[in-house]
This record gives sequence, C-alpha cells and structure tokens, in this order.
Amino acid sequence: MTTLVVAEHDNHALNGATRGAVTAALALGSEVHLLVAGKGSETVASACSHLAGVAKVLHAQGDAHEHLLAESLAEQILGLAKGGSYSAIVLPSTTTGKNVAPRVAAKLDVSAISDVIRVVSPDTFERPIYAGNVIATVQSSDALKVMTVRATSFATCADGGSATIESVPCVAASLTSRFVRAEMSKSDRPELASAKVVVSGGRGLGSAENYSNLLLPLADKLGAALGASRAAVDAGYAPNDYQVGQTGKVVAPSLYIAVGMSGAIQHLAGMKDSKVIVAINKDPDAPIFSVADYGLVADLFEAVPELTSKL
Repeated sequence: MTTLVVAEHDNHALNGATRGAVTAALALGSEVHLLVAGKGSETVASACSHLAGVAKVLHAQGDAHEHLLAESLAEQILGLAKGGSYSAIVLPSTTTGKNVAPRVAAKLDVSAISDVIRVVSPDTFERPIYAGNVIATVQSSDALKVMTVRATSFATCADGGSATIESVPCVAASLTSRFVRAEMSKSDRPELASAKVVVSGGRGLGSAENYSNLLLPLADKLGAALGASRAAVDAGYAPNDYQVGQTGKVVAPSLYIAVGMSGAIQHLAGMKDSKVIVAINKDPDAPIFSVADYGLVADLFEAVPELTSKL
C-alpha cells in the first residue's frame, strides 16, 4: 500500500515540517506520495520531487488552495483517499495539519491519531499525553490511518530523490469559508518552530521592556529565534506567535536558553526535546532545572547582560 503525505507550504517554499512528516511516512514501510495543493506552487512541487524516498508528487493547482483553507484541502485529500489506494494519510502537527486531519478522519469514519512521535509499526504509534508526561502506545485497526506527526521528533528528510510530478484536478473552492486577510508578523530572525537556537523569556523578566532590552541583544549575538512562556505572552511581554508550550509551538532546537522561567509543565511539553537546554533563574528549586543540561542560579538582570557581553 501507499502513504499520502500532505505538504505544507506558502506557494513559494516548502515548510520544513513536511520533511519530518516524510521521514515518518517512510517509517511505515510503504511507498510515499506527496500532495502539493496550492496556486502558483510549481516551485514547491519541484522541490518536493527531489525529497529522498518520495515516489510521486501529486500537484493540485487552483484558486481553492491559494491559502490552504481546511475545508477545500480536506476535500482534495478525500478525493484521493476514497480511491482506496492509500493505507495512511500523514500531515505535520502544525496549525494547518491539526485543522485538516480531524475533518478528513471524520468523513472517512476513522480515528485521527494526533502528535505521533514514533512509528513502532504500520499500525502502532507512540504519542505524548498529559503534557508529555506520559507516552501512550496506540494501535489502530482502521484500514486507513489518518495522523499528524511532530516533525521535531523525526529526522529531516534529505534531498536526492527524483519523483515524478503528476497533475491532479483541483476541487471546487469551499462555500463554507473564505479567506479574508492574513496579518503576518515580519522578522529577520529564524522562524521559531524550525530555529536551531531559541532564546525564550518568562514572567521573571517583569515587563515587555525588559524582555526586549535583555533578550534581543542575546538573540542577535546567537542568530536565535525568540520564544516566550504562556505567562509572558499573557502578560504582554511578547506576541502570541512567540509562545512555546502545550498551547503554543513545539520546538526542538540545538540550543534552548530559558530566561526567567519557572518551568511549568505546559511549557516543558513544548521544549524539553531540545538538544541542549540552558536555564537562568534565581530560584534553585525552579522546575526548569529538572530538564536543563546547564543551569545558572543567578539574577537574570545581571547574568544575561554579562553573558551577552562575553559572546
């Protein structure tokens, strides 16, 4: 049988999370097809055809997919899935993936398996529950598996493939929703979910001014993305798209620096898979030190400027 991976992109470049999803699909042991639904997305389809392990790229091009609306994308997937040639449908555990997968699963009358972090066998998977404190092993008897996978838990799929690109008819645009506008934050920094280094701040910073004055210079020196705890976001220190944690973004950078964070369980769920974790907090009993590789018990208002000056 064959696995269908749904590519996530902006019509110009492929989202890095898709590469992790391809690696997860290959672990299922079946042939992998990649669906690229978009408008003016020829560059993305071409890039996908070079991913190692991908046998075929299905390119659905039309107005319905200009903004990857969940309703239209789900119908496109269903049109391919109902042919019976796929044994699994895999999407990255991104905002789009989590929006689309349940719709597809419901219409196919199968279970949606979310946040897969390990493929044990073609019908058995591991996924975190209780904010990552417990890893559940899930076995599905559905003939067609619909799942989202945490891209950070899988190796990045390399280039080197030579898949064929096949055009497929685009579905009609959904009448139940329409794209109004997108208000995107612009930054010269790396994208948080895929950054190699993340500097993240918590409530201990005390204010938005301190967040900027202390963390921006450090992030600039390291070429890092900026993150924040939910408490810091709720307090207005940082914008919502900086939030890392159970209700924010899940990251696994090579280096994660947590400044002024207590280490609430919800935050740890979003960053504890980082390769190296550095924590700076004046409370020696802060939970963040339980997951940190390096911990500095110090006043962050003295430690961070000194660290920045030494870099």
